[in-house]
Formats: sequence, C-alpha cells, structure tokens
Amino acid sequence: MDRPEEQFQSEFRDDDNDLLAVEANQTGHRVTRQSSTISGRLVDMARLPAVRRSWKWWRSSPAIALALLCMAGCSEFAEGQTPKTPGSSQTESSIIGKGLYSSHCAMCHELGTLPLMNRFILKEMSPAFIVRALTVGPMRLQASTLNAGEREAIAEYLTGESVIKPGRIETAQGRCSATSSTNVGNKNWNGWGVDIENTRFQDNGGLTAGQVPRLKVKWAFGFPGNFASYSQPTVVDGRVYVGGPLGQVYSLDAKTGCTYWTFQAIGGVRGALTIGADGTVYFGDTRAYVYAVNGSSGKLIWQKQVDDHPLARVTGSVKLYEGNLYFGVSSREEWLSASSTYECCTFRGSVNALRAKTGQLIWKTYTIANPPKPTRQSDSGTQLYGPSGAGVWGSPTIDRVRKLLYVGTGDNYTAPATDNSDAVLALDLKSGRIVWSKQITAGDAFNGGCLQPDKSICPEKPGPDFDFGASTILRTLPDGHRILVAGQKSGSLFGLDPNNKGEILWQTKVGGGGVLGGIQWGFTASPDAVFVGVSDIGLISAAEGFEPDPKAGGGLHAVALASGKKLWDATPSAEGCKTPRCSPAQSAAVTSIPGVIFSGSEDGHIRAYSGSDGRILWDFDTVQKFETVNKIPATGGTMDGGGPAVADGMLFVNSGYGFLYGAPGNVLLAFGVE
Repeated sequence: MDRPEEQFQSEFRDDDNDLLAVEANQTGHRVTRQSSTISGRLVDMARLPAVRRSWKWWRSSPAIALALLCMAGCSEFAEGQTPKTPGSSQTESSIIGKGLYSSHCAMCHELGTLPLMNRFILKEMSPAFIVRALTVGPMRLQASTLNAGEREAIAEYLTGESVIKPGRIETAQGRCSATSSTNVGNKNWNGWGVDIENTRFQDNGGLTAGQVPRLKVKWAFGFPGNFASYSQPTVVDGRVYVGGPLGQVYSLDAKTGCTYWTFQAIGGVRGALTIGADGTVYFGDTRAYVYAVNGSSGKLIWQKQVDDHPLARVTGSVKLYEGNLYFGVSSREEWLSASSTYECCTFRGSVNALRAKTGQLIWKTYTIANPPKPTRQSDSGTQLYGPSGAGVWGSPTIDRVRKLLYVGTGDNYTAPATDNSDAVLALDLKSGRIVWSKQITAGDAFNGGCLQPDKSICPEKPGPDFDFGASTILRTLPDGHRILVAGQKSGSLFGLDPNNKGEILWQTKVGGGGVLGGIQWGFTASPDAVFVGVSDIGLISAAEGFEPDPKAGGGLHAVALASGKKLWDATPSAEGCKTPRCSPAQSAAVTSIPGVIFSGSEDGHIRAYSGSDGRILWDFDTVQKFETVNKIPATGGTMDGGGPAVADGMLFVNSGYGFLYGAPGNVLLAFGVE
C-alpha cells in the first residue's frame, strides 16, 4: 500500500492510542479502542478469533519475552507466592502495575515452564520496550482493552523506571553533517548473505587474515530499548544501514557512526536491509510489512502489508533480483499454544514476490496449499485447526542459472503434517510455482503446548521441531557441478543437488539438535568448505527461574563442500563461560573472509577462527559498557540472530539478545584495524 511519507510519520508521533489507528488505516480494518479502568481485565485470549491470537516467542519481535504477558487464564500468583517489585521505584503507577501483573499475568509468567519468562527477565526491558509491545507490538491484541495508563503502569512495575512514551524515536545526538562521508569504498556488504547465493563469504572486504588480530573498536552506536539488537548491518558506499527492535531504521556513516537519518517502521526490524542500485532501502518487519525507503533522505517510498495473519512477520532479509523483491513469511503462532485455551493454529508460511519500484504483488505461494480447517477438540474443549505452520524464516537463495529461488521451511504447528514442512523448496522466479520439494523430516508437528504440564494443545504425535531456519547456500564446485547446502535444527548439514530435485549428496552431523539446538540462523561457505556454528543451548533452573547452562552447547565446525567430510571442530572450553546468563552456544549467523571465520557467541564474545584449523585468532568480549556516538547508554550481551558484516576494511556486528534468558544489550560495534 502506498502512503505519503509525511502522513505516516506524523501519525507515529501521536500518542499510543493513535498508533493503533495507524494499523487500522493500513490494513483496512476498523479498530475501536475500549477504554478500561485500572481494574479491568486484559483481553481473554479464548474469546479472540483463532486467527487473531498468534505468537512465535523465540527469536522474533521486540517483545518476544513479553509474548505471554497478561495472557488469558493467568489470573493470580500461584498459591503461596507474593509478587515482588523487580525495580526499585514505588510510584503510585508502579503499585497499580503490580496489582495488574498479579491479577492478570503471574499465573503464567511465574509458573516456571518454557517459554514463559518471569518478572526477573522482563525487568531487563526498558519501559518503552514494554509499552510498545502492548501498544503496537505482539501483545497489542491482548492489551487492546487497557488504556495508556494501565500499560504504562505494568511497564513501570516490571522495570522500576518511569515510562517515556513510545513513538518515533529519533537519534538526538551524533547527527552527521549535511554532506556524506568522502571516504566511500566499494567493498560492500549488501543484504543477508553478501551475494544472491547467500554464501556469507566476503572475498573483497578490504580486511585480510593478517590484519584481524589488530581489530579494535572504532565506534559504538546505542539502540533505544536496552534489551536486544539483532538486525545484521548492511554496508554500502560508506553507509551502514541497520534496523532496531523498536522499529527504527538508521543510516549511519561507516567511518564515524554518525546518523544521517532515522526511519520508523511499524514493527521491529530483524533482517539485514537490502540496498538497490539507485540507493533505495528495502526491508521487512515483524508486523509483516515490507518497505521501500529513499536511501538519501530516509523518506518512505512505499510500504505494503504482505500477510493478513495478525502475528505474521518477515524475519528473513528481502532479496532484490532483476527488479523484484523475494522474501518469506514466518510467524510466532507456534508458541501461543502454550495456552490451553488457544485455538491452534491458522498460519501458513509463504514465499512472495513484489515489484521493487511499486510494491505491487507479483505472486504469493503458500508452503501449505490448503487453508486450515477445524480438526479436533482438545481434552479441555478447545477447537484446533490444521494444517498450519511451515513458515519461511531465512532469506531466499537465487539460482540465476535455473531461474529458481530456494528456501528452507519450518515445522507444522498442528496435525496433519504436510509434505513441505522441514523441507527445502525450489520455486520458479517468474511464477512462484514450486518446482520441487525435498522434505528432510516428515511428520514434524510441534507447538508450545508440548512444553506445558497441560499438553492438550500439543499434537498427539509431536515431532522434534526441526526447522530449516538458516538460509541455504548455493555454490559451484571446481569440477563445475553445483551444490545447495542446507542446515537444520536437527544439527545436520546437507549437501543437495539443485539439478536433481534436491537429491541428498551428503549429510553431516555437527550438533545434537533440538527445539533450540542445532543450526539456527546461518552458516558460511568458502569456495571449498562450509563453516557452521552450533547452538545446542541448555537451560537450567536458577534462583530467578531459567538461565542458560554455561557449559552446554556451542562449537564451530568445518566441512568439505564437495564431500561433507569433517575438516576440523573448534569446541568451547569445558570450563564454560563465567558471566551472568552466558552460554557457549553459537546460534548467530557465521561470516567468513579468505582464511578467517567470524562467529559470535551467546557468551557475548565475537571470535575470529583460522580457516585452516579452527584456531582462535582474535577474541573480543562485548559484555561491557560502551560510550556511543549517539549518546544512548549501551552495553553488549548475548550475540544471536544476524552475524557480522565485513566491508571496506571494517567489521560491524550487533550485541545484545535478552530473549531466551540471555544477556540483554543494545549496541552496534564497528571494528577497524589499528
């Protein structure tokens, strides 16, 4: 949908009630807000239509950890429990918020089961982070009967801090001069995989293996919200383009970190931004909108909602090829079924193509051909739907020879399981027709109800939740044959034949796998080897609830591209990590340059490994405070999601991921050779 940029941004400057009006105008639906009293209840999840109650809690929007905040059926603290104010503030508002949390939220959040995050985790968010989640974020439907004061009261109770109203957050300090940097290079990192084949191998980044040990922080940039920073940076012609968890998109100077412009999207921006030849900036958000923004001014060119499911999202980066944008759609609905009253599930994954100049839809192909329909009732009487799921989390891989694109898919949420879940799909670029599908794990239907004491929403025969979340990689071997590499949460890496309907050429096990295990966000391939990090994160009970196991998970592995033979393994120290809420897991996407592999870890370290034997060449601990160019207080933390970008002799990476009980943080770091 095309909209004038001035109208869009002015509406976002209005108060938070008007933020919902923006959504209503854009989607064509009428949204009426019901004013409620302080004692009023939140929306009863069981009374919302099934299609309007969806969430995918892990690795998703700005308020993942808040995804079950104030869920229906969560009426009181468990017997014998008393809520304790996490923060230090005892304002009237926070006292009211304590009552709201106790009466509406605590029964779920303090239950002590996955994926529910308790008040000790939620207190790490900023008040604006929480209010935005309740206003325009993933909890907007559940909190729609709350007035602004009630949402703010919950945020103030959880954080112990006063609320700064959400809205279009500009960078007040660290602005660039009117002219752009004169030190512009052409060694870019554009989009997710640096090339349309998604290799994540930068062979022209201006940084050599010999220079890597001399990398030092040149500047730091702080994101508002203090809880997460997961959008992988894009670096083109001397500018860094990066998204934030509260929906901000920034254009920064690559050499200094100063800000040229800021744009406010509706949802959080997770993927790497893609820059067109004319400078247009393309990206998607966690509300399933795709945008085109002027790269010089930051003004909106067009925006389009690409899926009408309320909790659909564009997690992977859009791919620009021959004037069209290609991308997948995923959702958070799988985990909403942690509530036994949720009518699971109605989302279907899809792959989409838009005209880059106008945003016009060219085609939309669902990973599940047939819409969901009623299947059975749970033991508690909740109506269930299926088939559902098979979301597309990664950025598509383009095959310019065969005029195809490749994507991996996730699991089904409910039975019946379908043929295109946990699969690699090949689609025709022109029509969107599925040319072939290679399913790796059949019968995988799983949802959040499988982790609860009440498993009535869980499929009767639950699967292992073995998504393909990482983008595939297309490479040409020295003998001219081509290979498509896919990594799965099972911990297995696959070499597929793209010329023979995805026939498995080799399969190599590199990790244990699991719901949060195996290969998560991305790997990299040089001309002769694949380098892959493994999550296999563990969670243990602690005084304040779950926290990562400091001795479980992690490892970087090298595999021969042609044969799948293991070349070397670089495993974490058996002693584990020492900082609070740390894990050695390596879930974040991996990046390589000739002779060096960069991998961020859940322990907050970014490390450079030798491509020949896995030795650590350089190690930087990001879990510290940084003085930022834009004067926003910032710290590093868990590293997850997007990986490093190497361009024009520098390395850029985000740090901070409070979701999954990790260490929060909100910083973008730029390293250069000293």
